[in-house]
Formats: sequence, C-alpha cells, structure tokens
Amino acid sequence: MWITLAVLLVLITLWLALIMPARSTKTQRAPFLGRTFAHRGLFSADQSVPENSLAAFRAAVEAGYGVELDVQLTSDKQVVVFHDDDLKRVCGVDARVDAYTLEELKQMPLCGTGERIPLFTEVLATLDGKIPMIVELKSGGDWKTLCPKTLELLRAYQGDYCVESFHPSLVRWFYLNAPEILRGQLSEAARYSRKGLPLHQAIMLSRLLTNILTHPHFIAYRVGPKCLSVRACEWLGAMRVCWTARPADDHAKLTRRNDAIIFEHYRPETHFRAARNG
Repeated sequence: MWITLAVLLVLITLWLALIMPARSTKTQRAPFLGRTFAHRGLFSADQSVPENSLAAFRAAVEAGYGVELDVQLTSDKQVVVFHDDDLKRVCGVDARVDAYTLEELKQMPLCGTGERIPLFTEVLATLDGKIPMIVELKSGGDWKTLCPKTLELLRAYQGDYCVESFHPSLVRWFYLNAPEILRGQLSEAARYSRKGLPLHQAIMLSRLLTNILTHPHFIAYRVGPKCLSVRACEWLGAMRVCWTARPADDHAKLTRRNDAIIFEHYRPETHFRAARNG
C-alpha cells in the first residue's frame, strides 16, 4: 500500500509540475480583469461590418469593449490582422494569406464590403491605447518571424495588451523573449482540437501538459466544461479567460467563473466583477 501511495504522490507531483502556470502580477492583470473583449473586433453576424476590420475595431472602441484579434504574416513579411490561414471564407480566394504580398491582399475586399485586410499598425493606430487588446499569434506560417515582428510593434505601442496562441511554441517564445508581457495558452477540449491534430497532441494541449515549457499567465479556454487539468491550473493561479461567448450562453454564469470574457454577436457589459480580483 505504501508503495502505491508513493507512486501516486510522484504522479500527482509530476502532473502538477507539467500544468503549473506562471503567476501574474497585479499590474499585469489589472487592464484585463473583469473586461469583455469583442472577438475579432465588434463585427456583425452578417459580416456587413467584417471581422478583424478597421470598422469592427472602431466600433469596439466607441462601445468601450476590449478587443481580441489575430496576427499573421504576408509573403513580404508584413504583420496583418486576419484569422484564417487561407482567404477563402472571408475573401473568396482559395489560397493562403502568406501566398500574397500586402499590396496584393489590399485588393481583396473583406466579405464583399469596402473593408480590406488591415496592417497591425493600422489597427494599433485605430485603438490608440483606448481599450485593452488580446493579440492571438497564428502559427500556420512563418511564426519564428512573426513573433519578433509582432513584439517590436507592441513595444512601440502605448496601450494595454497581452498575447496568446494555441501553439505552445509561440507562447514559449514570449516566455523566453518577453517574460514581462502577460501571455496566455489558448485551449479547448480534445474533441475539438483532434480534428486537426493527432489524438495524443490534442490530449496534451487540452490537458495543458505543455505549460512546463510555456508558463502561461492565463488560460483562454473554449466556453463549456473544463477538464481537471484546466481547473487545477486555474486553482494554481492562472487567470480564467473564456472564448467565444455567444448570445445563447449564460452570460451571468460566465461572469461568475471567469476573469475576462471574449464574446461575439451580442452586447454584454463592458466591465464585470471578475472571479479573481486583483
């Protein structure tokens, strides 16, 4: 029996070491606690105000919401704000974003509107430090160039921001190169992520077993039930962020259980009492 208990204790200790988050400071957390963030800007469900467009970011500023947005590179290594790896859904072009130069991408309308794919610098100028920003770095292209280019632009920006990614390598890059910046690990249940990943990788990511390498300050988890590893990581001090809340979700429950909420297609309060205060 004692051997069994000893083995169990070792396994629990190892598990805790794998999922242990970094502890953020009160100063790091303050701009994000109890805030709601418009997913890809305050875009409309019919895309008449397209996602990740300057119009969507202006609308978020006017409404007082924070914003979540996505960055990736063009073929000429310009940092643009766009979600998908390819252009088909939003621009009607069956090719990757990084197959085109910025000049070529600027010719492609977003969802048939007059809006175009914005440079990250254009979005930063639009936000102008007025609202907090969550920056998701996409891993589908040359992320080893994307990370330092994004960091350079962020360090020149006078406003509140944090970074996140689904891919642990990008989160680790910021842990090693900009540890002072609040960083988060995006995650979701394995049944979602396994659609694009081998099962063992989906399980590792959904259970946060890469935290030992990335040391995230917050976990941004898909709305829904959380596995034991995620709940334990939050108990160990990780900020609680959920994505993406929609009109059918119980917003009151989400505010009770989270420190920040990423939402779309409804208008929640801009501030709420966070689960973790200060």
